[in-house]
Formats: sequence, C-alpha cells, structure tokens
Amino acid sequence: MPDQIRAAHILLMYKGSMRSQASRSKDEALTAITEILEEIKEGADFEAMARQYSDCPSSEDGGDLGVFPKGAMVPEFEVAAFSLASGEVSGVVETPFGFHLIQRTD
Repeated sequence: MPDQIRAAHILLMYKGSMRSQASRSKDEALTAITEILEEIKEGADFEAMARQYSDCPSSEDGGDLGVFPKGAMVPEFEVAAFSLASGEVSGVVETPFGFHLIQRTD
C-alpha cells in the first residue's frame, strides 16, 4: 500500500457538520450525495460534478486535493481513499465534515 496518494472529492456538508455553513439537513445531504454518485456511475464527469456541487473550496479545482500522505486526513476519509484503485470512485463516506465521494487520481 502506498505511503501517499492523490485524490479528489466531492463534499456535501449539512447543518451541524464540522465547519459547515450549509442549511441542508443531514438527510438532505445524504440524499443529494447519493444522487450525485448515481450520476457519476452513469458516466457524469467527477471533476465537473465536484465543481458544481462540492461544498469544499477544492471544488474550484474539480475537487482535487493534491497528493497527501497517510495521517493527513480524518481516519474515515483516509481508509476509503487509500483503499481505492487509481481512477476508482468510492461509495458515500461519512466524516465529521459531512458526506464525501472520493476519486483516487494518481
């Protein structure tokens, strides 16, 4: 397993999640991220979807988080990201920040 990877993500925050200014409920966020995942599975471009929907500042870069080592991300995110093959997209991953879709890009 590599010591570092490159990945992109789509983050949907909800009212009460860490650093969130979102007004959507947790249920609304989960429904929305599940719909985004379905669109990606049907061929939508991950980068374009990140630019359109992600609540993370990385959305301006198509969700790109750059290269990061183990230990840089919250545990739930790290476990999911490091378990992906290059190009693969995760299922919905919940962290204290909200719901993520992660694409390994290295």
